[in-house]
Amino acid sequence: MKQVQQKQLSSSPGDAMPAPPLDHLTLSQRENIPVRVYPHANDACCAVAQQIAECIRERAAEGKSCVLGLATGSTPVGIYDELVRLHQEEQLSFANVITFNLDEYFPMQTHELQSYVRFMREHLFDLVDIPDGKAFVPDGTLPIEQVADYCQWYEAEIKKVGGIDIQLLGVGRSGHVGFNEPGSSETSRTRLITLDRVTRIDAASDFFGQEHVPRRAITMGVGTILEARKVFMLAFGEHKASIVKKAVEGKINSSIAASFLQDHPNAEVILDDAASASLTRSDCPWMLGPIEWDETKVRKAVIWLAQRVDKAILKLTDADYNEEGLQDLLADRGPAYDINLAVFRHLQATLVGWPGGKPASEFQPGDRPQTNDIYPKRILIFSPHPDDDVISMGGTLIRLVDQKHEVHVAYQTSGNIAVFDDDVIRFSEFVSEFNQHFQVAPERTAELESHVEQYLKDKKAGQIDSPEVQTIKGLIRRGEARAGCRCCNVPKERLHFMDLPFYETGRVKKKPISDEDIQLTIDLLNKIKPHQIYAAGDLSDPHGTHRTCLNAVIQAVDRCEDTDWRKDCEVWLYRGAWQEWGADEIEMAVPLSPSEVDRKRIAIFKHESQKDRALFPGADVREFWKRAEDRNRETAELYDKLGLAEYEAIEGFVRWNREKLVL
Repeated sequence: MKQVQQKQLSSSPGDAMPAPPLDHLTLSQRENIPVRVYPHANDACCAVAQQIAECIRERAAEGKSCVLGLATGSTPVGIYDELVRLHQEEQLSFANVITFNLDEYFPMQTHELQSYVRFMREHLFDLVDIPDGKAFVPDGTLPIEQVADYCQWYEAEIKKVGGIDIQLLGVGRSGHVGFNEPGSSETSRTRLITLDRVTRIDAASDFFGQEHVPRRAITMGVGTILEARKVFMLAFGEHKASIVKKAVEGKINSSIAASFLQDHPNAEVILDDAASASLTRSDCPWMLGPIEWDETKVRKAVIWLAQRVDKAILKLTDADYNEEGLQDLLADRGPAYDINLAVFRHLQATLVGWPGGKPASEFQPGDRPQTNDIYPKRILIFSPHPDDDVISMGGTLIRLVDQKHEVHVAYQTSGNIAVFDDDVIRFSEFVSEFNQHFQVAPERTAELESHVEQYLKDKKAGQIDSPEVQTIKGLIRRGEARAGCRCCNVPKERLHFMDLPFYETGRVKKKPISDEDIQLTIDLLNKIKPHQIYAAGDLSDPHGTHRTCLNAVIQAVDRCEDTDWRKDCEVWLYRGAWQEWGADEIEMAVPLSPSEVDRKRIAIFKHESQKDRALFPGADVREFWKRAEDRNRETAELYDKLGLAEYEAIEGFVRWNREKLVL
């Protein structure tokens, strides 16, 4: 095991990375920091890792050390994975590397699951040949009275080795880099800091509850970070889009520490498509100059314009287009009436009351043709966790069942880490009393109850549950899933509990997707032979479970490409638990009546372990049922404002397209 230094700690790095081919918009007057957008986070991580490798090799050739400033969290993991690959497969040596990590919780023991020392060992230090004593992570084990002197020592060690060549940063939802919370000064140095409430909420899932998150941390200061010769700030996922826009396009502001990078002469912001969504280049590219107008951009621009001037689409005029900077669109596709009508008809065509198709007897004059004439259909809904089905598409699920389709629901993971310990005690006591009453296996029952009681009594914050406790938590969620589907009239024999192996670690951190996960999915697909598949495209899930589960579905569907059932099967992606599709993205909009909204809510309520207070709520303080209901209602209200029919709620779907969705 590499020794990580906590009490002890050159020319410019390599040239800038070449821009990826899909990044056709480069610098603009609206972006105050250079930005590079990649189709996928993996592409971005590989590009950054290659530049780090180049710097390491250049320094080695000069007989000098390469000094790296490193970050933790899910964002840089892909960089570390690629660096490890380069070490193992391309002989990249870390013998001349010195590293300084940005931060560490305080207090924090190095062996704990949330320790950044442990994180770095598991992801990098123990997997490469970095010399002992050359990897530095702030020391969270110190007595409080020694921290101030230690921070000065940490700064001195960085200076002693000539400063940092390349600094990696993530960015928090509050705009913090490292743990430099709102209010941090541009000249701040390494210090002990009190964590912002938003930061602690975002970290709650790693600690199995906000109450277990340390209130303080040791962090490099903004001034320390800005002294690095090269800085990469990385952000991936839709949930980072808002803060990225503020940091990149807003003014320098001490309440958003990331904005100080605008003053750095050699900083770059590295994004995937999702994290760039709110930047002008992605959100309103026509504001930066002439663009090529395809149907997607036209639709996006017209909906944007309608919302901006608060008009229904069919009421937009040539003057509206001209006055709001859409003269090029008007010149290319005008007049306004023609543009309006094309977009309106597209949105109108998305509204579908029979999402699975309907029998010939139900067709009315003027109905749109179905994609195929199979009725009823076999429908397979993949739910990453045991409640995503009813949260994200519960209304559509109810409608599919009511319309006599054969609906199956596949729960891809057990969801067992998201259950409170108190629920385990409650259920184990119920089992004990049930078995005593009916005289069932009293010895084993007493043994299990004793184990649960003692284990949970001695359990430390963040400790992995015993196999028995994990099993009970998984069974709790299975029971809730069955109850939710009973509300939707899905028979229990059509529920499939997959328990994909990648999830079963007992930790927030999961294993990578494996062939076993994909094969289990293939087996289920070939068993059901669905005509429709619904999968979660809600990729803002903070722990990546949704993304991994979607990856398993897509890879499995691809491997079934030559099967007989595949040619008649369409794949739809839903959202709702963490975000919603934009009106310009939706390809199928299923309107819900007030009674369907009520039924959906009741089905969600059956997931009692997630009700009132979820163990992993993420950044949104609303309960999951409230999030979904609000989003469905907002989509319906937007359709209404754009001039379409008024509905109580709408669930939106996007057809999976290999070219449009990059995982």
